[in-house]
Amino acid sequence: MAQNNDQLAYIKLKEWLEDEILAGSFPENTQIPSVAELSVSFKLNHITVLKSVNLLSEADIIYKKRGVGMFVAEGAPDKIRIQRQSEFYSNYIVSMVSEAKKLGIPIDELLKMTERGYENE
Repeated sequence: MAQNNDQLAYIKLKEWLEDEILAGSFPENTQIPSVAELSVSFKLNHITVLKSVNLLSEADIIYKKRGVGMFVAEGAPDKIRIQRQSEFYSNYIVSMVSEAKKLGIPIDELLKMTERGYENE
C-alpha cells in the first residue's frame, strides 16, 4: 500500500510541476525548486521527488545544470499540452463516446451537451 501512495505522490507532484509550467509560474529557461525544496514543501521523501523530476527530465520538460539546479526546457509548455491532449482523448473522449453510444445519445445531442458543459465552466 505504501508503494501505491508513493506512486500517486510522485505522479501528483509531476502533474503539479507541469501545471505550474503551463500556468507560467515557471517560464522556459527558468529554475524550478530543488529536490530538497520540493521535498520540504510537499512533505515527500526525496526519492519520491526524484522520480517526478526524472520523469520530467526524460520527457525533456526540464533539464539539469550540474551544480546549479533544474530548469524548464524550451518548448516545455507545448510538449505538456500535446501529451495531455493525447491523454485527454484516450482517458475521457473515448469512454464518453462509448457511454453515449450505450445510452443511445446521438452525436448531435452529445455535441450540444459538450457545448453546454463547456459554456457553464
